[in-house]
Amino acid sequence: MGFTMGLNLVLLIAMVATNILSLYHLSSTVQTNKKTPNPPPVPDHLLRQLQSIRATISQLTRLQPSANPSTKATATAIPSDLLLHSRLSPIATACNNHPGLLHRYMNYTPFSMCPHDSDELAESLILRGCHPLPRRRCFSRTPARPTSSLSHNPFLLSLSDQNVLWHKYACKSFNCLIRSNPKLGFDLSVEATRFMTYADELDLPIPQLLQIAKAANSVLRLGLDIGGGTGTFAARMKMYNVTVLTTTMNLGAPYNEATALRGLVPLHVPLQQRLPVFDGVVDLVRCGHAVNRWIPVTVLEFLLFDVDRVLRGGGYLWLDHFFSKGADLEKLYAPLIGKLGYKKVKWATASKSNSKNGDVYLTALLQKPVSR
Repeated sequence: MGFTMGLNLVLLIAMVATNILSLYHLSSTVQTNKKTPNPPPVPDHLLRQLQSIRATISQLTRLQPSANPSTKATATAIPSDLLLHSRLSPIATACNNHPGLLHRYMNYTPFSMCPHDSDELAESLILRGCHPLPRRRCFSRTPARPTSSLSHNPFLLSLSDQNVLWHKYACKSFNCLIRSNPKLGFDLSVEATRFMTYADELDLPIPQLLQIAKAANSVLRLGLDIGGGTGTFAARMKMYNVTVLTTTMNLGAPYNEATALRGLVPLHVPLQQRLPVFDGVVDLVRCGHAVNRWIPVTVLEFLLFDVDRVLRGGGYLWLDHFFSKGADLEKLYAPLIGKLGYKKVKWATASKSNSKNGDVYLTALLQKPVSR
């Protein structure tokens, strides 16, 4: 009812404006005829306004709900994907859904240092779909005494604490993070062996990956690692002259800083963000532990099809240790992955050890068709 009344009001205003312009046009013509036989042309800006109003009336008439109940459903055919994506992914209006966080993020003094909690607020907004963030005019904070030089070796002995702002984390050093959980990715002695050894069918060592690509006459030059933690996959591929960008978030630890300290490029974007890469330009996309069953199915579907967007023909999608329940993998995730129509180069599953709920892992290497 409110929508219909609003449209009627806009139509009424548009009709009144049209009549006023028409009367102005007629009166100008009559007065001119009394003076000269050739009336001057109507000003261009009036003609443009009249055309714009008429177009608006035509558009509003088409959008106005029909009185026939049978046609109401099709009167405004908004794409269902747009409505769905607006609830799942970061369209700018998502910022308005969190006015408290947004107000705190934008409450700063221009041309001075950014507030201490800027990074935490930024990540909270990003994870809630407010991305890209509004731009600000404050200076980002830097560590008080950063190291004077940085290594080009992505597998250096340790990461420097001096290059990180630790105030926002429970741990205040990389050693603390390593002690709390050696598997977080900050222990570089452990990371040095990742992606290089074969323990079971779920593993795909990088030398084997490169051999598969070479056998298929497919060159690997550019890659994207989604949810890549501290960037170990990108670091190892760098040793083979392959450039890999890593998407990562600072969920309780400085993953972005650690990736950068290793001489790699971290992309600070959430999983629901459209990948910041152009169409059909990368040779390989790896999805690590961050891409798992906890992602809503529809969000995962959008993610997989965005991966398809950035992969070139003949490129590879590597689902590395995808975790789900066995029944869900067979009935839900396998058909979802199958929608891509990719060639299965490797498809290996294995039960999770000590699992009583039928949990399984999937490692899949899939090749995009060369042409469509």
